[in-house]
Order: sequence, then structure tokens, then C-alpha cells
Amino acid sequence: MYPYNELKMIKKIILLLIAFFFVCEGFSQTRKYTLSGYVRDSASRETLIGANVYVKQNSRQGTASNAYGFYSLTLNEGTYVMVVQYVGFKSQEFEIRLNKDQNMNFELVSVSQQLDAVRVTADRSTDKVAQTNMGVEKLSVKEVAKIPVLFGEKDVLKTISLTPGVKSSGEGSSGFYVRGGGYDQNLILLDEAVVFNASHLMGFFSVFNSDALRDVTLYKGTQPAEYGGRLASVLDVKMQEGNSTKYGVEGGIGLIASRLKIEGPIVKDKGSFILSGRRTYADLFLFLSPDEMARDATLYFYDLNLKGNYQINDRHRLYLSGYLGRDVLGLQDNFGIDWGNMTGTLRWNWTMTNRLFSNTSFIASDYDYKIKVDYEGNLIDILSRINNYTLKQDFTFYASSPHTIKFGFNASYYKILPGTLAASGAFLNRNLQLQNKYASDFAIYVSHLWKMNEYISVEYGLRATDFFSTSADNFAYLSLEPRLSTNWKLNDDNAIKASYTRNSQNLHLLSNSTSGNPTDLWIPSSEIVKPEIADQISLGYVRNIDNSTYEFSAEVYYKNLKNQIDYKDGASLNFNTKVDTLLLFGKGRGYGIELFFKKKYGRLTGWIGYTFSRIEKKIEGINNGEYYPAKQDRTHDVMLVAMFDINEKLNLSVSWVYYTGNAVTFPSGKYEIDDQWVSYYTERNAYRMPNYHRLDLGLTWLVRKTKRYESSWNFSLYNAYGAKNAYTITFETDENDPTRTRAIKTILFRWIPSFTYNFKF
Repeated sequence: MYPYNELKMIKKIILLLIAFFFVCEGFSQTRKYTLSGYVRDSASRETLIGANVYVKQNSRQGTASNAYGFYSLTLNEGTYVMVVQYVGFKSQEFEIRLNKDQNMNFELVSVSQQLDAVRVTADRSTDKVAQTNMGVEKLSVKEVAKIPVLFGEKDVLKTISLTPGVKSSGEGSSGFYVRGGGYDQNLILLDEAVVFNASHLMGFFSVFNSDALRDVTLYKGTQPAEYGGRLASVLDVKMQEGNSTKYGVEGGIGLIASRLKIEGPIVKDKGSFILSGRRTYADLFLFLSPDEMARDATLYFYDLNLKGNYQINDRHRLYLSGYLGRDVLGLQDNFGIDWGNMTGTLRWNWTMTNRLFSNTSFIASDYDYKIKVDYEGNLIDILSRINNYTLKQDFTFYASSPHTIKFGFNASYYKILPGTLAASGAFLNRNLQLQNKYASDFAIYVSHLWKMNEYISVEYGLRATDFFSTSADNFAYLSLEPRLSTNWKLNDDNAIKASYTRNSQNLHLLSNSTSGNPTDLWIPSSEIVKPEIADQISLGYVRNIDNSTYEFSAEVYYKNLKNQIDYKDGASLNFNTKVDTLLLFGKGRGYGIELFFKKKYGRLTGWIGYTFSRIEKKIEGINNGEYYPAKQDRTHDVMLVAMFDINEKLNLSVSWVYYTGNAVTFPSGKYEIDDQWVSYYTERNAYRMPNYHRLDLGLTWLVRKTKRYESSWNFSLYNAYGAKNAYTITFETDENDPTRTRAIKTILFRWIPSFTYNFKF
């Protein structure tokens, strides 16, 4: 058991640091006043995340609205010309005499991003040159809707995999790796709730219905101190709040799925709601099959997003959001499996003062899978589940224009039901339950963003996590996770960045697949399974070109990994009561370079990206203790995305990807034993799947657009030139010569057309 004296000391340091800034402000000789409020969309009155509010004469004297649209800016007494900006909205300018604390809300009007008058000013709100953080990608939901994907279902996870440093886990899959990290090393959040399995239909779709989303941010470099628990990345997805001025309906009817969203005010200008649902109906096409078994099969998924909010007064607002998603696969009455996520978030925003913002959240997440088998009258039921409950408290203190401090804590509880099996019938009558696992963690954090001068900004912080296991043996792990990011602006268009971060992970996913299966098993850290640790350093360069029309960035990184997990040869994870004995532990390393060039404005927009990366492990008992490639190791990734406005009603989109095949273990030869020929294997992951490449095409046709109604068609062609990409490669003995082995390549998708009719009123 880890002693708590050090944790208490960390708490004192954080409190002293916070008090230090309050005291410094108190000793300031110059009178300072605070301008604060919210930035909103004028049409829907939804708050805008990351909107810039700054002094026109000095952009260093500025701030960005937080995740709830709140901003606060403290300045010396005086008269200022203020600017408010957000991508895709007309900027506002106004003069203010600041001689007292003032509350001022802003409502920005949406405009077409193609207008030159808006182009430059709007871009400054997300200018990477001015930002301290590194390795951050923000997705535009409008761009996601245009990019062609499998079956025409717009998908944020597949779009993320088209950015440098992020790799799709396979053909058609929504699983992804970030900078060589495993599938389970991504923290995926939906309105702050953990999503344990983000895939539908074995990974071909994600659980995120883009109609319900308003902000998607991926942190692949240094994560802000308020996030923790995963090594590779944080994907922070936030749902829309709903229109508080009028009711609206939006949806789409596609080849295999349909969507519907309803939003409107609960009380006009005080509260709103959004309800969004989606369901596939691929199983309906099975009725056309000549095979009787296929006609009786079940194959679909559905998901439901719900969110409501209500403004009690100028300082208090409540939010309630939830998600429910389920996959159902069945074969007559003989076999069935269903799995899904359920999340809920209750949030309270409190503007404690005009410089201190508080957010309190109670969060619940649940993931489970159920399997039913009926074999000749013998019934087998299998259930596995993981539950998580979290209380989270975040504070943001806007000390002054150059100083912003964030601090808070979160307490989480986990209950893991690894598996129960109930069998009954003529030949089977047995109940089996793996031991339940219980764990909790308590984390505190503090971070400080300091704009030292016009050219240099620094953000540093510390997160401390105490992880407890309350299973058979009680124990605890204390993890200290420092973070540091720096930004040196050479001028308005060029910047050099550097960062360091340490992350730890106490929940581990046991899986032999590359993209994650619904039956994969989560386990907490234990006396045998130590917390995974990653130290990452990064160095980057960012440049704006032609008045911010173009953006270029380059980042290099190196990761040092500890307590990495792999499996013994022949390990079987299913219903193993001693799964810890199948695991091997060691260290790892990862390194790479990411290049990104993007055109942000004009009729033609898009980007080109390239990633070179390696991820290797060194574990005793594998490959003679030498480094070997991890299964997600892919050396080269190239991605190209282009969107062209043919005219006001037609938009053409193209995406092309190429990447090195994943590292795999194939048989190296055969030997004969007892008149049987058996394959033998040498080094782990010593071979490669064939290189992968694919071209996708999309066309969006705006049929009609008025103030009250809008309709459009989206057509897409997946794998346009029919590349024969390998989904799997299996091996079988040659029937004519048992000394020889045949490699069988499975090709999954070629020339997949799709269409969707979208409407909004």
C-alpha cells in the first residue's frame, strides 16, 4: 500500500500555487477590471467553444471561451477596442470603457467561410501559431459530412484516421491508433463520459452519430492536465445543446441506415433539448437471400442521443445528457450476441465570480455484452460488463490576461464483471463466474497557462492519481504526471513548439485483435499487472502561408514506454480464471515524424498528410528478449483529402490513403510429427500484411435551400478503383502436397456505392 503523505503534500502544493496567484493579483498597484460572459451562435443560441475575445491593438491581451462558451478577460482600467471571433462566423468589434467589472454576452452570426472578408479574421480563433498545445486536431462536423466513407455514413472516427499520427486499425474499421498506441490507450469521451467500446458492427461504424455532435477534439501530444488514464490520446466529443429559439427537424435516409434529429426550446432563450436517433436495417436485405439461414439472421444496430439544458439564472446552468447504443447479431434461434454502451452526464455550470468558473459533473458509463447459444437443446448464456461512476470538479481561474489557471479533482469507481456463464440442458448443467474486480481512483490536477510576452507562452501542470484495487488483495498505485508545453512565436506566421508529458494507465484491455472485439476483456492494475507509463517529448514547427489560407506543420516525437503488456504464445483469454498468468511484461519505444499541409479557404480545400512512425516492444519471453514490432506498427502513412465546390449546389470530395501493412506473425515453415505436418513460428510480428491503398469519391448535391427547408443528396463510392486489399490472410495445408502451405487472402470491400438523402426543416 502506497503511503498517503506524498499525496497530501501534492494537495498542499496545488493550494499554495492557487493562493499565490490570488495574492499576486491583490498586490497589483494598477486597477484591474474584468470583462466576462458567454459567446453564442445567434441562430440557435448554442455556446461556441474556443471563440477568441481579445484587444484589437494587442492580441496577447485576450482569451478563448472554454468548453461551455464562457470567457473572462481581466485588463487594466482603460478604453479598448475588443474583437470577438470564431471560425465560420462574422467577427464583432466594439469599443468599451472598462472602469468596472462588466458582464457581456456575444452572439455571432454564421457566414459562409468562402467569403474573403471573413476568411482572415475568422481563422485567428483556431490559429495553431498562437496556441501553446501540440498535437491537437479539431474536426469540423461540416467537413465530416462531406468526406466519403464506407456505406455513406459520415463518421468522425474514420475522418480522424485521415490526419497525421492517427492510423485506422483496418479495412472499414472505426478503430484507430495514435502515435503507435494501442486501441485501448485512447481515452474516448462523450460529454465527459467514458465510452469503453466506440464501434458498431464489429468496427465498421462508430457509435458517434454526427448529427448530434458539435465539437470533436483529439489530443495526441501533450494532454491537458484535466485528462488522464490513457497513454496515447484523448478524444473529447461534445454533443449539441439544441436550439433554444425554435424547433427543428433534421435527418437522412441512406442505403443501410437512417437518422432523425429533433431539437427545440424547453423554455425559449432559457433552455433547450436535442433528441437524435439512428438505426441500420442491413438485416432487411437478408430477406432477399436464397439461403434460408441467412433470411432468418438478425443484423442491426441503433443508437440514441439525448441532451437538455436549462439556465437557472445568469450564473447557474444545468445540463443532462445521455447515450444508448446497441448492436444485435443473431442466427435463427441458435446463436445471438448483443453489446452496447450506455452513458449519462449531469453537469452544473456555476460562474462563481467573473474570474472563477466552476463545472461539477456526475458521470456514469456502462458497457456489456451478452451471448446466447442454443445447441441441440442445451442453452448457454454468457454475460460480461464494466461499470464506471465518476464525480468530477473543474475550476478555471482567469487571474489576468497573461495568466489562466485550471485545477480540480475527480473520483472514479469501477466494477468489472469479467464473465458469467450459465449452461443448462440434457448434456450441460453448469454455472461459472469469474471473480468480479473492483477499483477506484482519485486524481487532482493543476495547470497554468502563462503568456510571458508577445512571443513566448508556457503551459505547465501536474496531475496526481491514486489508484486503488479493492479486489482480493488491496493495494494502491500513486502516479505523478507532469506536463509542459511551450510556444515560441517567431512572428505572426511562424512558431516553434516543444512539449513533454507523462501519462499512466490503470485499465487494460486484453485483446488478440487489431481493432477491438465486443468480447474483449478490461482488467484493472493489480499486483501482477502494473500501471502502464508513457513519457513523450515532442518538437514542432507551424507556419501560416498566404495570409492564413494555407497551413503547414511538422512534429517529431519520441515515447518511452514502461510496463507494456503482451501475451504468451498460444494464450487463450476466453473464460480463463488465471488470465494474469498468460501475460508478459516489458518496455517499449515509439518515435515518428508527422507532416501536414492544409488549404483552409477557397473553392478547393483539403489537406495532405504523411506519417513515418515505429512502435516496438522488448519483453522477456518474446523474440529472445530483443525489440520487435508491436502489432499496430505501421511505418508509412499517406493521406490526401480534397473538397471542391463546383458551384453553390454541388460539392465534390476525394480521399486517398496509402499505408504500410500491419506487423503480423505468420508461419515460417513446417515440420512432421506423428505423420502430421505442423506449422512452426519464429519471431513475433516478423512479417507484414500487404501495403494498403484506396480511393474514395463523394458528391453532395444541394437540391433545395430556403429559410424553412433544406434538402440534399450525398453519393459516395468507396474503393473507387477496386483495390484488392487484404482484410485477413489465413493459411491451410495444400491438399495435394502436405509439405506445402497455401496463403488465403480475404478481400472484404471493392466498389461499394452508397447514397443518402438528407433533409432539414
